Amino acid sequence: MSKIKILTNGLVKENPVFVLLLGMCPTLGTTSSAINGLGMGLATAFVLMCSNFVVSLVKNIIPDKVRIPAFIVIIATFVTIVQFCMQAYLPSLYDSLGLFIPLIVVNCVVLGRAESFAAKNSPVDSIFDGLGMGLGFALALTILGGVREFLGTGRIFDIAIYPESYGALVFVLAPGAFIALGYLIAVINKLKAKN
Repeated sequence: MSKIKILTNGLVKENPVFVLLLGMCPTLGTTSSAINGLGMGLATAFVLMCSNFVVSLVKNIIPDKVRIPAFIVIIATFVTIVQFCMQAYLPSLYDSLGLFIPLIVVNCVVLGRAESFAAKNSPVDSIFDGLGMGLGFALALTILGGVREFLGTGRIFDIAIYPESYGALVFVLAPGAFIALGYLIAVINKLKAKN
């Protein structure tokens, strides 16, 4: 499989959020703004790339009985690195994302790719798969966060587009995540049906 195909697979054809519907907890919980969506997406992308690489390196020395726990320990290591770096260098984003950062450990996108791709492929292919899936996840979270922020507050990336008083607060709250995600999935399915 070519590196370009592996990379673009997660962006479009198998987008974790819009197509596979994986990782819904951080998708719905952290996307109240485009910045939050981008931050969570990039953190997950880093963990995906690094854990896929390490899993593909050690796949032959891990016994089958402890394969999943070993993968979780590998993923948790990189999540801890992300958490400490974010806490040190991006404290406002860290405070905003809160509990969702450590929950990357049990994100089904990360563990699923370790199990279904990295455990069966080469380290280089696994890095590209992690990058593609991670960027697809980050793109989806950023789009969803941007739509919610725009409709709810009249801003995108904290840049005012229209007065906040015209915004619909529901889009910044939890129900707005479901509404916006549903419409985005419908639009994407309609576009895919045309092609």
